[in-house]
Amino acid sequence: MDALIGTQVPHRRLTDPALALAALERAAPELARFRRTALAGIDWTQVEECLGVALPSDYRLLAETYPCMVVFGDFLCVGFPPPGREKAWAEDPEDLEILAEWCEDAETAVPLAPFPAPGGLLPWATSNQSDYFLWTTSEAGPDAWTVTVASRNGGWWHYARGAVQFLAELISGSLELWQLPSVLRSVEAFGAN
Repeated sequence: MDALIGTQVPHRRLTDPALALAALERAAPELARFRRTALAGIDWTQVEECLGVALPSDYRLLAETYPCMVVFGDFLCVGFPPPGREKAWAEDPEDLEILAEWCEDAETAVPLAPFPAPGGLLPWATSNQSDYFLWTTSEAGPDAWTVTVASRNGGWWHYARGAVQFLAELISGSLELWQLPSVLRSVEAFGAN
């Protein structure tokens, strides 16, 4: 039986995307060597039209600043829309189809549903061990979205802050891991720089 483990609430919410990105760069210093010399120029309007929703500004800044795929600790993979291929990226249904199956099979006390359901889950990262890192969407807008972790072991848990702050705290070791392994500070990046 799947279990909602709980919610982790850090003391401080980093609402400024630049501060969240700086915290991530401190947690994973190798990340800075992959920084683009100019912003990627992703067509966010096209991404939003395809998805039917805007994405959080901390994620957008991370996507604009780094290559199309960043892997933390040879474990956690965060992908971004490749400039010029935003529509194909946003229309790829694979992660949402897998998530829909997980939500359907989950036997949690709190119902879980994929986006576009109200409060639905939207994938933003995966692990090499089939964990999913999701936004819990809300009517308050994308910068108020929080993170839900769907562990391959069946446990679900929430992190009451944004995705980039989650990455920074996961890598720095300030989070309880709750069915995740420790994430090393090593970083790899793939795609156009």
